[in-house]
Amino acid sequence: MSTYTDLSLQEVEQLATNVDTILVDVREPWEFEEFNIGGINIPLAEIREHHAELLPFNTIVVVCTNGTRSKVAAKDYCRSDTFQAKSIYHLRGGILEVEDS
Repeated sequence: MSTYTDLSLQEVEQLATNVDTILVDVREPWEFEEFNIGGINIPLAEIREHHAELLPFNTIVVVCTNGTRSKVAAKDYCRSDTFQAKSIYHLRGGILEVEDS
């Protein structure tokens, strides 16, 4: 099983410029519409249904409001055989800190 790495917002922003990186926001669609920092929206309850969408990317960065749901998603990706060769990252503290800035 691989592991994920916690990142700061600045580190996420740097990674997001790479074409091999996908930012996955695991909040509900209404939350994503209200405020987001980019990427795609895949609610936590649906992440396993969308694994194929992430296959082209070598780096997956997972975000949510405060970091709780994104940690669950990052752990799920790390447990999946599909993502063993991928780099998995998690935005420490979530986007709530970004919105409050």
